[in-house]
Amino acid sequence: MNLIQCFPGWARRVGWVVLLASATAGPLPKIQISPDGRGFVTREGRPFVPFGVNYFRPGTGWAPQVWKQFDAEATRRDFARLRALGGNCVRVFLTYGSFYREPGRLEPEGLAKLDQFLALAEEAGLYVHPTGPDHWEGLPEWARGDRLAEEQVLRALEDFWRLLAARYRGRSVIFAYDLLNEPEVRWDTPALRARWNAWLKERYGEAEKVREAWGTRDRPMVLGEVPVPPRDAPPGRELLDFQHCREAVAVEWTRRQAAAIRAADPGALVTVGLIQWSVPVGLAGAWQYSGFRPAQQAPLLDFLEVHFYPLARGFYEYRDTEDEVRNLAYLDLVVREVARPGKPVVIAEFGWYGGGQPSFNQGRHPYATEEQQARWCRLVVERTAGLACGWLNWGFYDHPGARDVTEWIGLLTADGREKAWARAFRELSRRWPEGVPLAVLPADAPRPDWDRLLIDGAARDAFRTQVLEWYRTRVPGQ
Repeated sequence: MNLIQCFPGWARRVGWVVLLASATAGPLPKIQISPDGRGFVTREGRPFVPFGVNYFRPGTGWAPQVWKQFDAEATRRDFARLRALGGNCVRVFLTYGSFYREPGRLEPEGLAKLDQFLALAEEAGLYVHPTGPDHWEGLPEWARGDRLAEEQVLRALEDFWRLLAARYRGRSVIFAYDLLNEPEVRWDTPALRARWNAWLKERYGEAEKVREAWGTRDRPMVLGEVPVPPRDAPPGRELLDFQHCREAVAVEWTRRQAAAIRAADPGALVTVGLIQWSVPVGLAGAWQYSGFRPAQQAPLLDFLEVHFYPLARGFYEYRDTEDEVRNLAYLDLVVREVARPGKPVVIAEFGWYGGGQPSFNQGRHPYATEEQQARWCRLVVERTAGLACGWLNWGFYDHPGARDVTEWIGLLTADGREKAWARAFRELSRRWPEGVPLAVLPADAPRPDWDRLLIDGAARDAFRTQVLEWYRTRVPGQ
């Protein structure tokens, strides 16, 4: 007998968490987009809020060897613990090394492990969010070039998704497919130069019109041989055109893979895990913009994902209230702009360190308490609720040996002890039994001049200041 049968009153209080019953309840219900297009529901219409972690285990190296060192019994125990904490979803990286060493052929050994992983998740009542294929367990030679702009790689990725989605067609334990972790269109590669020149030819037709648009009539130019702008190019039409070309590369990359998945499994949900500088505000330079403009990606995807870490003034060290406010204002801006197209938004990576002193960066970052970590993570969820309708912490455990905040980012210590963030996570998991009420985008919020921000660092600085001052007036106590 499962918990719902034993404690029906408890089941009603816990709400959406009990959508995920124990193994005796059978297959998990399929998740789909809600009728209003702004959240998730089961096929029966019950609200669903994806709340969980990105899954990898400590002690498996860096980057973690998720599949090469797959431990089924340890995974079973982890899933049971996550479920007890109120989690209902795990995002997991698929890899070239275990799943796709040769174009057009999935690796049987990797598939057998994924089959087992899905069965263990379903047994525990967890949905799985596969993120496809990446470098964590090595890259084959054919995938070491420009993975977004090279035609041979893109064709191979289409084949990967057709094969994978066909194999798991109709498997309701799969929440959604994430095309790639934090894709970014590179700045200058042979493949991208070819795309750039093709884009200019399609946009302008002839070199004279390009020179006229750029105000460079005296500059020699041959379409097909136009170099990309330097990374430190000054603001202007040439740089903006190149940013638009990068966005076009991102759109084509997403469109083709999403179409491949839907051809194999029309019921599958598809998204892509956007890095936070897909919103061009906290950029070190124009070159850091990912090229994945949320408004252009949204029509191609069922919902949007974004990742966020507190980097408003460099590496967040919990120094004072001012640092916290600046990062919360930055968070609000990023998530609000990802939500603006009107699709559901999941913050598919977030978190920060606590319970130790980082060893990376020569150990120069200070010790942070578990309570500081729990406060920040709670604020991320609470301040974005309504703009976002799902959250996945980066990591279940702390991960000694990691070369970033993953070292201390878990809900659990590396030896499995619950941290303060785990206790806050459990409470948050029960917060929205009827789903997350949607927030109305505030009419008075500063709106970015997106194209200007793509090319002008001074404009980005001024806009961040404007957003911060608006946020102080908008949020009580800030």
